[in-house]
Amino acid sequence: MNETQELVRQRTLVSKGRRASAAKVSWHELTLAAVLILSAFLNLFRLTSEGYGITYYAAAVKDMLTSWHNFFFVSFDAGFVSVDKPPLGLWIQAASAKLLGFSSLSLLLPQALAGIFCVALLYYLVRRAFGPLAGLVAALALATAPIFVATSRNNTMDMLLVLSMLLAAWAFIHAAESGQLCWLLVGAVIVGLGFNIKMLEAFLVLPAFYLLYLVAAPLTLRRRFVHIGIATLMLLVVSLSWVVVVDLTPTDQRPYVGSSTDNTVTNLILHYNGLDRLWGISFRAGEAMPAGKLGGPGLGTKQNGEPGPFRLLNHQYAGQIGWLLPLAVVGLLAAGWQRRLRLPLDRRHQALVLWGTWFLTAAAYFSVAGGQHRYYTVMLTPAVAALVGAGLVELWSDYRNSGRSGWLLPLALVGTAALQAHILISYEGWSPILTPLILGLCFIAAVVLVILPLESKPKVGRYAAVATAVGILALLIAPTVWASYQVFQGPREADPLAGPPSSQNTQGDLTGGNAPGGGQVPFGGGNPSEAPPSDDAAGDAFGRSVADPALMNYLLANQGDSKYLVAAARSSSADLIILSTDEPVISLGGYTGLDPVFTKKQLATLVNEGAVRFFLIPDNQHMNCKRVPRELWQSSTREQGEGPSTKAQALYDCSAGRR
Repeated sequence: MNETQELVRQRTLVSKGRRASAAKVSWHELTLAAVLILSAFLNLFRLTSEGYGITYYAAAVKDMLTSWHNFFFVSFDAGFVSVDKPPLGLWIQAASAKLLGFSSLSLLLPQALAGIFCVALLYYLVRRAFGPLAGLVAALALATAPIFVATSRNNTMDMLLVLSMLLAAWAFIHAAESGQLCWLLVGAVIVGLGFNIKMLEAFLVLPAFYLLYLVAAPLTLRRRFVHIGIATLMLLVVSLSWVVVVDLTPTDQRPYVGSSTDNTVTNLILHYNGLDRLWGISFRAGEAMPAGKLGGPGLGTKQNGEPGPFRLLNHQYAGQIGWLLPLAVVGLLAAGWQRRLRLPLDRRHQALVLWGTWFLTAAAYFSVAGGQHRYYTVMLTPAVAALVGAGLVELWSDYRNSGRSGWLLPLALVGTAALQAHILISYEGWSPILTPLILGLCFIAAVVLVILPLESKPKVGRYAAVATAVGILALLIAPTVWASYQVFQGPREADPLAGPPSSQNTQGDLTGGNAPGGGQVPFGGGNPSEAPPSDDAAGDAFGRSVADPALMNYLLANQGDSKYLVAAARSSSADLIILSTDEPVISLGGYTGLDPVFTKKQLATLVNEGAVRFFLIPDNQHMNCKRVPRELWQSSTREQGEGPSTKAQALYDCSAGRR
């Protein structure tokens, strides 16, 4: 009987221990679930209010669904010119549209889901090095990062790129810990796939990945370099696989490579999506053009501010990415000096090499690049969030040890709050509300941390933990508000952009989804060096969802037996027409309006054969065809709030020129 009772007692103790262990695990799991629910809400709620996002890419996906030829070559129009990006991200969107039907939801959903997966994956990567608390803070910081949420709710492919880079980080971490070449090759393949989403943007993280393997892999230095060389070969094979196929395809059997100067993807990589992005200058038509002029990539200092070490904290960038930058920097320093550096590196130091190099490399690039868009900084968000999570845990550890470095935790909270107050100065309607709240909570938390004698009683330690939690949550108020603004208010422009407009430069915020190009017509007159006004028929104003109904009705009613509905000077004049009809459309000059897609002879042949009748070109140019009176094809209501006007466009009827 006693033996039976003892056995029951032991089983009861084991059962209680298991329940206690399960409860401990479930606390972190439940918190992670709450963070993921928050991320899902921010990414998915009212997602269709975003419209098509960047209509240039949306129109391309619609045309890609019309044939395998257009799908493979990522054609923007009816097979004549491609978009200015590689295929993988658009292929994923096309697959979603094929499965769910073409709609704004099917185009935006892949990026929204990718954002949620990024939050979960970052939690895992940070937790395995710094513990569950650091993982949860990192996940929450990422889920509420304004530019991260804005990019997750848009059809630009950057969020798919961020997910691929986090997956690559997972593979490189395992490679560094084990020294196994197979993991290194997996990481190289994933980075190569990322290259086929956004080209050279994927290589921003390569210094972090390579450095991690070189300093941490448990192999001889020579063998590490050999492995890196093999992985680089694999990376190049995967990265350039589609490029080689396209460039080797005869030019008369594929679309013109949009935004290239010599009809090759190689040129597109090195120039328009490469050096042009860094220098902010596009060398086209024999002359250098500043960013934002005649197809130059990005909008340069107008959108991004002057290059410099504090650029990410200016009023253009700070609201998107700058809220937690000081905490990330302090966290990196605190986590780095807490333990003595010894080889081989332990798991924490390996993680610091990865996230620190990722952060420093990307921050340096975005601080000097002249031709970027602000949403490219979403590449920084995983590193910033990871360093915030890891750094906070290390700052707390220093604080508990009661050394001189323990002062860093309250100072970091107050200093970051002060920076956020400085950022909020640019937002007159929000600063009076948020600044006192953030400063007040962080100041109270810092005072509590300063006066509490942590070593005296466990209860005092819990008070300090609560004060720290209040401080970090206070620092997440402004980013969460900025991330939520678009969810409830709707987007301010086609490009991903979070938060309300800055009172310092609201005009600079509204850049639109399609930068205007020159729109040179292969025949006819006009001055191609003069960019048309920005309020053109399908120009760069945001809020467009359908083309002018009067224009569509006129074109459809008078198309006759023409194969193509209309030939438009550039993509910003064609995208809404493509989205509003199932008829094939021609883009004469691609995204910039400067691509030599057609020769005069080729275009004249199309006209003479009756393949195309109507041409929509900038009003400052002319053609040797009949100009259609504006009242026949333009809605008067287009200038009264229903969308951008068409006063900067002219419609020509070339039916009289047929033989």
